[in-house]
Order: sequence, then structure tokens, then C-alpha cells
Amino acid sequence: METKKKSSHPHPVLSQAKNNSTHWIGHLQTDPTDHFAGQTFACPAEGQLDNIQLYSSAVQNAGEVIMTLHEFDPNTKNWGPSIGSSTLEVQKGDNDRWIRFGLPPVFLHKDVTYGFRVQANNAMVGLGEAATGTKQPFTFGHEWSADSRNQRGHYYSYFSLAFKVELHTNN
Repeated sequence: METKKKSSHPHPVLSQAKNNSTHWIGHLQTDPTDHFAGQTFACPAEGQLDNIQLYSSAVQNAGEVIMTLHEFDPNTKNWGPSIGSSTLEVQKGDNDRWIRFGLPPVFLHKDVTYGFRVQANNAMVGLGEAATGTKQPFTFGHEWSADSRNQRGHYYSYFSLAFKVELHTNN
């Protein structure tokens, strides 16, 4: 994780680019269970959101991926209502690349915890993630994993999706 200095152009204010594992979202045609993923993060700066990027490590089945952004209460682990969403089509050739979810201009506040959730409709997509093993947990937030049978899901501090949050900030 790294934080960058402020600029009027959109730039990553939070970036977790390590990728040594894969978290699958969507479902196989033979499995009716939908799998979801998400990530919470304490925003290290304030500014207008431009986009959130995820690392796509594999695309088993092409299709629609939906991201929703929420305020998140880390104490009660409750997601607030959606404050923005973005939908994009992933293709079989979208392996090993950053996919960009352009989100509506929402103002994010410094030190407030937010979270995004992703789901795949009629697709099976592997998202890059980092697993720290027995090393220090990630301190900026938690990875979230859920499925259609357990939509509350589980939170992990030793895993993080590979993601970037880009904001327009003021100097």
C-alpha cells in the first residue's frame, strides 16, 4: 500500500498492487452459487472519486461485472447504501490487466472507511489478490468474500484484493 501526494488530476491515493493469489467471482455454469468479492479501505485523502481499478488475473467466462461503492462501518461490519456503481463487460482477453470502473463523482473524506463490492453476471472472473500468510495483516481495510448462500460473508485482514482508488484532490 502506498499513498501519493495531492494533485488536481486523478491519481491513485490508495494502491495495493501485490498479486499472489486469485479470488473468483461469478459462477460456473454447473454451480448455481454466485460468488462475490469486495474490499474495505480507510481513505487516506479527500477528494472527488474518479475510478476504482481491479486487477483481472483470469477470465473463465466473459460477461458483465458490477461494482458498487458504499460507506462502511468497520466496527459493526455494516455496508451503507450504495453511493455509486459502475458496470462493465469483461472479455476473455482481459487476463492479467487492470480493469477500470469509472464511478460517478462522489466526494470521499479522509480517514472515512469505504468499501466496494463486485459481482459478475453470467461471468466467472478471477481477481488478483494478495495473501500475506503469517506476515503482518493489511492495515487499510479488509477483503470481503460472500456468496448467494451467505450474503453477509466473511472479512479477512490477511488478504486484500489488488486495487487502486483514484481521486481528484486539491493542492
